[in-house]
Order: sequence, then C-alpha cells, then structure tokens
Amino acid sequence: MEAPSNGLSWFVEMLNQVFGRLVPDYRTMMATETRRVLVFGTGSKALRVKQVLESCGPSTQIAGFCFSPNESEVAVPHELIVPRHQSVVDTAKALQVDEIIVAVSERRGGAMPLRELLDCKLQGIRVLDMASHFEANLGQIRLESLYAGWLIFGDGFRQGRLRSTLKRLSDIVCASILLALAWPVMLLTALAIVVEDGFPILYRQQRVGRNGRLFDVIKFRSMRRDAEKGGQAVWAKAHDERVTRVGRIIRKLRIDELPQLYSVLKGEMSMVGPRPERPFFVDQLTREIPFYAVRHSVKPGVTGWAQVRHHYGGSVEESAEKLQYDLFYVKNHSLYLDLMILVATIGVVLTGKGAQ
Repeated sequence: MEAPSNGLSWFVEMLNQVFGRLVPDYRTMMATETRRVLVFGTGSKALRVKQVLESCGPSTQIAGFCFSPNESEVAVPHELIVPRHQSVVDTAKALQVDEIIVAVSERRGGAMPLRELLDCKLQGIRVLDMASHFEANLGQIRLESLYAGWLIFGDGFRQGRLRSTLKRLSDIVCASILLALAWPVMLLTALAIVVEDGFPILYRQQRVGRNGRLFDVIKFRSMRRDAEKGGQAVWAKAHDERVTRVGRIIRKLRIDELPQLYSVLKGEMSMVGPRPERPFFVDQLTREIPFYAVRHSVKPGVTGWAQVRHHYGGSVEESAEKLQYDLFYVKNHSLYLDLMILVATIGVVLTGKGAQ
C-alpha cells in the first residue's frame, strides 16, 4: 500500500496552519522535485537502480549510466551508457545532473575514480551510494544496496537517553488519551465478538520485542477460535477465511489493535515502531533476510512507517519489503517522524487500506 499522500498532505497543511509551520511534511525528508541523476556503473546493481526508480514514478530521471572500467558485466541498455570521452565531472555538467549514484558491483582495484567523484561533490553535485540514495529519496533502505559497514559507520541509529525519555513520555500521553476516547468503541467491540462467536474476547500471542525480549501482544479476537488448530503458526493472507464477520470490520478500521495501548503503557511497545512478529516467523526471517534483527533495536509499535508506506506483509518476500521501511525508521526515528506516521495512520484508518 502506498501512503495516502493526498490525505496526509491535507492533514499536514492543516496542522501547519494551526501550529505555524511547526510540523514538517515527512516528504521533505525525500526529494519532491524531479531530479536528474547519473548512475556510475553498468552492471546488475546499476540495473536495479533503474528498476527501482522507474517503479517509483517520475520524480527521478536517469540521464545515463557511466561505465566503470573494472566491471565485467553490462546489464543496462547500451543506448543509455554515456561514452567516457571526458572526466566524470565534465560528463555530469554536460548532462546537467543533480546527483550521481554509485552503483558498481566491484569497489576494489580502482573501480571508482574517487578523485573525480570528489571533484563532482566540490562542484555541488551530490554523490551518494545506493543505500544513501534510496534512503533520501524513497524513505527506505534497500536490502540489496546495504552492507554492514554502512550501518556501522553511517549517521543515524541514535538511541540517546533524551530521545528515549521523550518518546516514552509521548507514548504514555498518547496512549492514555486514546484509551480515554476509545473505551466506548472497545466496549461495543467486545459485545459484538461475544454475540457472534462467544468468548474469549481478547487474543493473546507471544511476540518479539526490543532486543529480542518476548512479550504477550493483546488484540481483540478477529479470527475463529480454531484458527490454528494444530498450534502451527500460519501467515495471515488476503481474504483469510478464518476471519469472522466482526473481525473483518474491526481489522479494516484497526479497532482490533486498540488493546495494544495497554502494552504501550506497560512499556513493552511504543505508539510508533516496527510491528512485532511471532518468534516462529522471526527465527525464519532472521535466517532468510539479512539485517532483519536490526529492527529489534527499538520497541515495536502499534503503527509504523512500514504500515503507512506498504501493504500488509504475509510472506517472506513481503516481510523483506517492509523491512526496508523498518530500517529507515530505526535509522531516522524522531518525534517529528512519529507524528507524521500517526497522522498518516489516521488516513489509513479512514480509507481502510492495507487491512487483511
């Protein structure tokens, strides 16, 4: 699911009018105008840059691909390869590019003309590797462009005491207000569940929290009581036949998530963060997806960046897609970003998008 950009923009503009531009649009964290880029590389990574940018709309225009002498493969269209008759900086100026994306498959042995790339940077042309480009422009950290050194030595991933204290205070205030406002809806939901399918009203399930600690997540029960007869964990899927009639409604409106506000007050969850997964799936995803465990460096959330930017993930492949947004949040989380996610969540609830 794509973020409800029209509704979110309206909310942001309204808040800005009320609070005097104190609330920044989250899209200012990413490029909003059309920009021309030169991709340094012609191999599989360069092709992946082309595919990702084309799938994200016309905000970025590829001016061409610059051949790296140490690359043995050519995976991009030959007609888009820029002849190397001049330096990289002269080529970039001639093509009037705003940014150079370094996407070479081999970085050793002089694969990158570092001095020429430095000259480009000194001339005011942004020079980014794949991970940094996708982070700045797409609000995600692409797994295929990620490597451990970038995570270790890059900016972000700040977990300071002040930030943690402010986030905890905001969680308590927000969860308390929502519980005070939502208790009539929660009472009606409990009655509807009992009338349709009897007890229990709540559904408890073990999930993995911050630093791998286990805790019980609590939701309103939206599936039949025999949803997992053999005790085997099963991925949720679109139009899941195990979901009751009441369950479909409360899932669509996210009412089933409201009991998790008590987990927020207990400190097991935050209002905003990566969604907590079951231990069975975490073990599987950690084996199959690189850097999956990084998402457990912050508290899981009732809502999150991945939830407002991507549709529901019910497979290893979908979990990998959502992880790219979770990594962006873990690296860049702030009170402002949390506020934008909460506002975007309102748009998701109003439209009913992404529910299973």
